[in-house]
Amino acid sequence: MPTPMSPQPNLPTHLPALTPEQLIDRLAEQIKPHIESNLHADCALVGIHTGGVWIMDALAERFRVVGTPDIPRGVLDIAFYRDDFSRIGLHPETKPSHLPFDVEGRHILLIDDVLYTGRTIRAAMNLLFDYGRPATIKLAVLVDRGGRELPVCADYVGLKLELPADQHISLEKSEAEGLHFIMKRKP
Repeated sequence: MPTPMSPQPNLPTHLPALTPEQLIDRLAEQIKPHIESNLHADCALVGIHTGGVWIMDALAERFRVVGTPDIPRGVLDIAFYRDDFSRIGLHPETKPSHLPFDVEGRHILLIDDVLYTGRTIRAAMNLLFDYGRPATIKLAVLVDRGGRELPVCADYVGLKLELPADQHISLEKSEAEGLHFIMKRKP
């Protein structure tokens, strides 16, 4: 089993220079003007379970430090909205979605950890529209790893990285290491 960011054959080795925390700082700087300009317009942060929620919480903390009022936050679990649900089945860690605000007319900042095919984002937008019609949806991702299958593009990106289809990067969280990346080869 690969260890966090351990060098492996044919895998990029430049990621350790940019930690998830540094990439979240980068995202916060990009997003801050959007948040400030939309505070009057009902802005909300929505994280996609699990990594997107970790990033959303970290961003909210950074915005709070710079004096931005608390921004409503919500969590989406898109397990039942995936287009490969019938093929791969239900994820064992399915959690309920929780949006403690009215989505109708809000400016939503949708947050995820890794953007790959675009299918997770499509599923998240379908789920969001079940709650109402947002005024806008902007997408923030920690890593855009390329390989899109759907026409989805992030508005805010911590790191753009091109990986071959057989390589995978994921964001993990542990008490010992906090947020960290795991890179592995797909079977």
